[in-house]
Amino acid sequence: MLIESFKTPRTWLLATALTALVACQPNTSPADNAQQSAAPVAKREPYTVVSPHGERVDHYYWLRDDDRKDPEVLAYLNAENDYYDAYRQDYQALTDELEQEIIGRVKQDDSSVPYQRGDYLYQTEYEAGKEYPIYSRTHVESGEKQIIVDVNVLAEGESFMQVSNLQVSPDQNKVAYVVDNVGRRQYELHVKDLTTNEVTETGIDGISAAIAWAKDNETLFVIENDPQTLLSKRVVKYQLGQPLETAEVVYEEQDDTFYMWVSNSSDDEYVMIQLDATVSDEVHVLDADTPNGEFQVLAPRERDFKYSADHIDGRWIILTDYQAPNFQVMEVAHAAIGDKSKWQPLVAHDDAVFIHGFELFANYLVLNERREGLRQIRVVPWANPEQSYVVNANEASYVMTFETNVEQNTEVLRYNYTSLVTPTVTYAMNMATQEREVLKATEVPNYDATKYATARTWATADDGTQVPVSLLYKKDFKQDGTAPLYQYAYGSYGSTSEPWFRSSVFSLVDRGFVYAIAHIRGGQEMGRYWYEDGKLENKKNTFTDYIDVTEHLVAEKYAHPDKVFGMGGSAGGLLMGAVANLAPEQYRGLVAHVPFVDVVTTMLDESIPLTTNEFDEWGNPKNQPYYDYMLSYSPYDQVSAQDYPAMLVTTGLHDSQVQYFEPAKWVAKLRHHKTDNNPLMMKTNMEAGHGGASGRFARLKETAEEYAFILDLLENPEK
Repeated sequence: MLIESFKTPRTWLLATALTALVACQPNTSPADNAQQSAAPVAKREPYTVVSPHGERVDHYYWLRDDDRKDPEVLAYLNAENDYYDAYRQDYQALTDELEQEIIGRVKQDDSSVPYQRGDYLYQTEYEAGKEYPIYSRTHVESGEKQIIVDVNVLAEGESFMQVSNLQVSPDQNKVAYVVDNVGRRQYELHVKDLTTNEVTETGIDGISAAIAWAKDNETLFVIENDPQTLLSKRVVKYQLGQPLETAEVVYEEQDDTFYMWVSNSSDDEYVMIQLDATVSDEVHVLDADTPNGEFQVLAPRERDFKYSADHIDGRWIILTDYQAPNFQVMEVAHAAIGDKSKWQPLVAHDDAVFIHGFELFANYLVLNERREGLRQIRVVPWANPEQSYVVNANEASYVMTFETNVEQNTEVLRYNYTSLVTPTVTYAMNMATQEREVLKATEVPNYDATKYATARTWATADDGTQVPVSLLYKKDFKQDGTAPLYQYAYGSYGSTSEPWFRSSVFSLVDRGFVYAIAHIRGGQEMGRYWYEDGKLENKKNTFTDYIDVTEHLVAEKYAHPDKVFGMGGSAGGLLMGAVANLAPEQYRGLVAHVPFVDVVTTMLDESIPLTTNEFDEWGNPKNQPYYDYMLSYSPYDQVSAQDYPAMLVTTGLHDSQVQYFEPAKWVAKLRHHKTDNNPLMMKTNMEAGHGGASGRFARLKETAEEYAFILDLLENPEK
């Protein structure tokens, strides 16, 4: 069996961490040696994975335990954790240094820009030394402050705590929110009476984070999840103060390829059910004044027809790809909903501009759009659309997004601006005069923006496509091919890797790294076609784009060929796995966070969360030609007897998005097949899910561990 080895003395520390449940299989590894005996080695137990297109033997399927209680499985995960802890023991001082450095760039006593709803200003605050946010409000006239939810209090005695989606009732007297203390994104509904501060744990659990209020201030709409697949399945109407059994299912989705969400329109006039699949959408609406009424369909679902909508002044404004791959904006009167043929155009399709979303105001339609890869904001007066204008930017590369805009009847737009060197600035802009005011410039201690520079470059993919790359480095950087490189990408679901400001990465940049974001296909950086060129049977473009970006940056002397490190998470972890198989020699190390690596087996199993929702993203392996194509790049299936880069793999035991057993099986198989002595480490957070630790400092500690792993490899090339 292939197992891990090191040229360091640390391996003897691990012997006592391994249990009899983790056994070495003799005479199966071309790289077996005495040093490697310290690495955890999972037993091999044949399991046949059946499909309509052939059978595959999975020797590590036994690591799947849906209950997360199997002693043998837990022993293996803990052995891997012990192995990693021992490995990083000799650079613990570096990890501690990085942790303090990264935390030192966080303004610990911070707060969000308050926004007004009714008689109150609402705000999120952090106190120095505390992990979790405090949600509060202040009465506009009296100045009296009230704590709505202090998550630090809820987190006492808990290893994980997440409070999501606080929704205040229309009369401002109650707040509904959801709580998850496991990390599996299965929530329980809580309601607090803001006049008495009494909190009711409703007993409604196993729900998504979605919440909508009716105008009676007593009726809530939430979404119940399937207990096995965790899919959002049923919209439940709940009357406050009534027995749980009186909750009524008002909508149930039969098609498991759809996600579901419930919310209020931005003017609070409607309750909305949004149904979303990869290539199709459907929206149901209900007058919030009549919670016992019937939902109406805005437009029936069709394949290859997507749309979203919001309401203003008796009409629905709709963002849709109907006859518009990059999306257009249309409108329809509420009285005419139900038939998209009645929709009227507002903003035409543009091949050069992708529309992300919009905000509605009494006198303006405001678009968040992307041109030449940059995300910008365009203001369109309802009265004179031809007088639209783009909000000015301060840099050549940037990101503009909407801030919280609650009121429709205002001339003021609030938006955020950021770049790789500019911490987020929140502006309030008068849309009539274009005068703007800084509401908040995020303070980053121990950071001087004048020391850094950003650039954009374009890499040529193997098919000739030009792939944009965002770069960050110190101003004294010399483009001479000596620098180490930290390259990030995602490249799936049409999710764009924006050049956001990220304070933690300066711990690498200050040590001479170039930080690169590869805007590879599979996102929507260059429009909708960029996404289409990176999914289904075009998925391999995502992987080859990433490798081509690396080759470009090395060739252009942004990086030394032996000092390249890659990082990706979730579907970006799939990217790391594919890259490791395709071009291992080009990377000194790879970091794969919660990686989706067992593509075919997972997508064959419709009991696993997310599987059915994603057939139009990856393909359904029950059908050809998807089975063969997915199998040809699935990182787990393509592991072979070759040298691999040093790798750090992370997962969470309670992950609901990518189950822990995918990375666990992948690491076990890599140990069996890899022919190198490079470090292979896996860390399982036994108390968290897909997003890792829940506290803000705990997350930064995980980042420090990642950076220390990379820097230690850089400083010790013999490993």
